Parts: sequence; C-alpha cells; structure tokens
Amino acid sequence: MKSQIIRAFGKPSVFQLENIPKPVLKPGHVLVEVKASSVNPIDTKVRAGVVPAVAPEFPAVLHGDVAGIVCAVGEGVTKFTIGDEVYGCAGGFQGTSSGALAEFMLADADLLAYKPKNLTMEEAAALPLVSITAWEALFNRTRLRPGQNILIHGATGGVGHVAIQLAKWIGANVYTTASSEKKLEIARRLGADVAINYREESVQDYVQKYTDGKGFDVVFDTVGGENLDRSFEAAAVHGTVAAIAARSTHDLSPVHAKGLSLHVTFMLLKILNPNLHKDYGEILQRITHVVEEGKLRPLVDATIFTFDEVSEAHQYLESGKALGKVVLKNEW
Repeated sequence: MKSQIIRAFGKPSVFQLENIPKPVLKPGHVLVEVKASSVNPIDTKVRAGVVPAVAPEFPAVLHGDVAGIVCAVGEGVTKFTIGDEVYGCAGGFQGTSSGALAEFMLADADLLAYKPKNLTMEEAAALPLVSITAWEALFNRTRLRPGQNILIHGATGGVGHVAIQLAKWIGANVYTTASSEKKLEIARRLGADVAINYREESVQDYVQKYTDGKGFDVVFDTVGGENLDRSFEAAAVHGTVAAIAARSTHDLSPVHAKGLSLHVTFMLLKILNPNLHKDYGEILQRITHVVEEGKLRPLVDATIFTFDEVSEAHQYLESGKALGKVVLKNEW
C-alpha cells in the first residue's frame, strides 16, 4: 500500500512516499480504508523528534486522527462490521499499530467510534484528538456544570473551538479569548457568549468587566507558557484551571493564594496504555451524538491538503497561519 513514512526525525520535508506492506489483521483490531486525516501539533512534534518517548519506531507512519471505512474485522471485534464508517485517534504513536498516513490503517477497535452521519470524512478526521482532549478536560477533570462561568483561551485553536461548543452544550456561560476581530467573530458563531481580544484587554480588565473582579469558575488554557500564569490570575477563589500544555515552570503562589485546583490533561496517556483505549472510543461515541444533535461542528481551515502534500500541511500548521484544523484527504 502507499504510505507517507519517516525514517528519521526532521523538518516537514522528511516525509517519503513509499509502498509498504499492508497491515496484518490482529484480534481486537479492524483494518480501516483511510479517507482522511488531520494534523495536530503533537504530530509535528513527533515528526521533529521533540517527543521521542511517544514516537513510533522507524520506519514510522505518523498521524493519529483518521476517518475511513472498515474493510476487515479482527477476531473478537463485535462493535463494527465491514462497511462501517468510523473515526478515531488510533495510531501514529508508540505502542499503536500504525498511523493514518497510508491507504490502510490497522486500529484497535476500542479507539474508534461510528463517524457522525452529518459530517464528511474530512470534517470527521478533524475531530478525534481535539474533541477527546476537550471532553477529558471539561467533563472528566474539571467537572464543568451548567451555569458555571468558564473562560476558554484560544478560541479558534483545535481544542479551543471544540471546548467552546461543548461548554455551551452542557449549559455553561462561555467566555473566550482570541487575537483578532475575525477570530472573535468565529468564536461568537461557535456559541461563545463573550469573546475577548486579549491584545486589547488585560486579564485584570476583563475579570473586572465580566465578573465584577471575582474571576471565572473554570479557566481552560489551551495555549500554555505564560498564558498559564494569566489563567491563574483570571480564576476565581477556589476556582479550577485546566491545562493541556504545561511543560513549563511557573510560580504557584497564585494557585496557593486562591486555593485553586489545577488539572493537566495529556491526551496521549490513554493511547499509550492499551488497557485504557476503551475510554476514548466511548468519549468519541458521545461526541458523535453531540455532533448529530447539531451542537458541535469542527472548524476546518479553508486549505485542504492531500496525502501527497503532507510536508506542506505540516509546514502550514507550524507557520501559525491556519484557522482551525489542518485536514488532509486521501486521493490515492
């Protein structure tokens, strides 16, 4: 089968188109005819060698996000049959069977769910990693409740744009930050009650303006770095901060002074542990229901790449020019 592989870590140009053996079906797995994938920041980090501990062995087929059609079913799988349209984040990392940048992908059935009927394959491929991350952070970690005030940083990012919609779906009051009027308008269309230009308003300003200086019940930081400090500042006394990018050093004095709870979500942990794969398949099936209810749609960048253009897709994501998810369709 055709596949984009890497034989060493490097720049986006490191991808090579090669014919490799089609994966052999195993118990508990299905073979998926790949129709689409998407690029997540973790995919670029794996390719570049920044996170070697989660990288698959060389020669490596990357990308976790996949949408496609089940074409073979392994022993013990009762959830899917041949012809089912599925999606998931199911490969491209240490311990998984194979990545999505190929004609066929061998995937643990526990990591997959039925594709939402009202999404295209390209749209569905944009959702798995970011929607699982948002769900884990909002519902499994912070226990977001109806009526709470939540501030979500990074309105049009992969995780941020999903978090806005899920928070609104659960009944929270949603505030979000972005860097331009265009992004703020998209955030409002996604359901944000209030969209804040963080370049024009300081944390102190918008906390005073929207919470009478009390702070937000929940702050979801999808950005990381110095923004985590701003998240501590924006949180209310006894509030909760959730983070997905916390590989950094911070002064925890504000956390202590306010009695904050800090939750870190590292989505890959359960992918790296096969015993926990079922959790993600179940979350995705819930996501499917939310999507089919019309309460969640992926924000997909206008530029759609093909699998032959994977180097350009990675370069595009790393340029910071993308608005929403960067998606690739398989035209092989």
